[in-house]
Amino acid sequence: MANKPEVGSPAPQFTAPVAGGDYADGTVLSLSDLAGQTVVLYFYPKDSTPGCTTQACDLRDNWAAVSAKAKVFGVSPDGVKSHRKFIENHSLPFPLIADTDKKIVNDYGVWVEKSMMGRLGFGTERTSFVIGPDQKIKAVFPKVKPKEHVAQLLSVI
Repeated sequence: MANKPEVGSPAPQFTAPVAGGDYADGTVLSLSDLAGQTVVLYFYPKDSTPGCTTQACDLRDNWAAVSAKAKVFGVSPDGVKSHRKFIENHSLPFPLIADTDKKIVNDYGVWVEKSMMGRLGFGTERTSFVIGPDQKIKAVFPKVKPKEHVAQLLSVI
């Protein structure tokens, strides 16, 4: 299990399929494709769950302010088909990255042991990374609260 990249360190590179936003479902995206732009990777546990839906809809509702300053991508271990349904059900304007092999969540140190209803297991920690145009980590927001996410992002992008 990798540690979270720290502010000032190079962002871990990835290549993965994406759904939504300006991308056709299944388009393969690499972080290097986004060099020169400010990028937000927001990691969330699972499509269509209450906290994840609250977080995604808050981003949607503040999309004009956020998208004017950064490219935003949600990342979870769900597949493209699940992402498509989540996007359609909530009219999400941003793309979601399918990390079905959990490589990205591991590389960013957000695949962690969690306690869910008294049982231990592994899952994605709700964490956001702001990546500068130079592909270095500009900010890290660990254990994000869904309703506070947009304000945190707007404070640094």
